Amino acid sequence: MAEGVKYVYPDGTLALDGISFEINDGERVAFVGANGAGKTTLLLALNGILRGEGIVRIHGVAVEPRNMKTIRRMVGIVFQNPDDQLFCPTALDDVMFGPLNMGLSRKEAAAKAHKALADVGLCGLGGKSPFHLSHGQKKRAALATVLSMDCSVLAFDEPTSGLDPKGRKETIKLIGGLDGALILATHDFDMVGELCDRVIIILNGKIAADGTPAAILSDSALLAASGLA
Repeated sequence: MAEGVKYVYPDGTLALDGISFEINDGERVAFVGANGAGKTTLLLALNGILRGEGIVRIHGVAVEPRNMKTIRRMVGIVFQNPDDQLFCPTALDDVMFGPLNMGLSRKEAAAKAHKALADVGLCGLGGKSPFHLSHGQKKRAALATVLSMDCSVLAFDEPTSGLDPKGRKETIKLIGGLDGALILATHDFDMVGELCDRVIIILNGKIAADGTPAAILSDSALLAASGLA
């Protein structure tokens, strides 16, 4: 749940301007909008990476400094650029990082990491440097870093960007098989139509429309006015 969320960057750019919405358990929601509309900022506000004005609650827990450990166990964010998420010597180390910081033993963290890597199709590649993986493999390794945390809310920033047709198809299938609430910030309308129950258009930091994919994506005037034609 978000209520009156506002965020202004240090240079004065107003990214979010009083956004309010509620997402139910297990719901699959796409946030769409032109570049600079505020989609990525909103995702970062959901687990406290960015904090501005207003209220954000995850399963009733307020996103505020004293609750950050709990919030980040519940909300996993997969960044658009996997190089922003992968920083350890090996992919396995990256995927173990979250569970270790949750207090799990190395044995427990390794078990979760190996399972997460297998779930995304990277079984046997945990010992490789993430910088030696292909772009598609990096994307999947970044997803594994949040799957290993057993998050109940997964947020993706442009999950299909930079992928070839085969990689895009595999990614959509992978995301479609995940449990919990899914939040996608994307321009990939075909993916939205295939995976999502609901679409929210963001325009200039505000919600311009909220409805089903069929209703939103068939409204050419609305899409054009939102810079999405």
